[in-house]
Amino acid sequence: MNRIGCTVLTCVLGSNCLSQIATGVLDSRKIDETHSTITVHVYKSGFLSAFGHNHEIQAPIQSGEVKESGTPSVELRVDARKLRVLDPEVSEGTRTQIQDTMNSIQVLDVSHFPEIRFQSTSVESKGPDHWIVHGNLALHGKDRPIAVEVTLKDERYRGSASLKQTDFGITPVTVAGGTVKVKDEMKIEFEIALLK
Repeated sequence: MNRIGCTVLTCVLGSNCLSQIATGVLDSRKIDETHSTITVHVYKSGFLSAFGHNHEIQAPIQSGEVKESGTPSVELRVDARKLRVLDPEVSEGTRTQIQDTMNSIQVLDVSHFPEIRFQSTSVESKGPDHWIVHGNLALHGKDRPIAVEVTLKDERYRGSASLKQTDFGITPVTVAGGTVKVKDEMKIEFEIALLK
């Protein structure tokens, strides 16, 4: 990858991009886990979907970095066992049931697949402060390519991606004979900062 490509990739997740370009320094930088967030949105469907609800899940970043070692890369790791169901509109008991189902062998099977990992493969510029980051997502024992839309605003990198649960060997949960279920497609949103 040429120097421009290296710079763009570093900027995708770098909170001090301009100074790096000015000094020519493109060092590895750790992601600031405490000031970065990933949220997963799972939506309801089915004939009686009015009786179900959408799910919002917090996925704290365990570790991550942007590095240059021949070919620049971005890597993120999430501990699947630390995903938390937020769903503020339901009772604590219902949240606990949803959490248990999500962690179970029926969905994420976190005892067998405790890590979720994203590794970039390329970056495509879409204009000022806007990129598409291509990479591989390892989830539930499957490794699949995804594309992540990223923008820079207020020194934070925000973005989103959509993926299908079935692509990762996960069968969307259904209840009441399938009249209430979750959609196969879910959306991931993130806001990422790097350590200074």
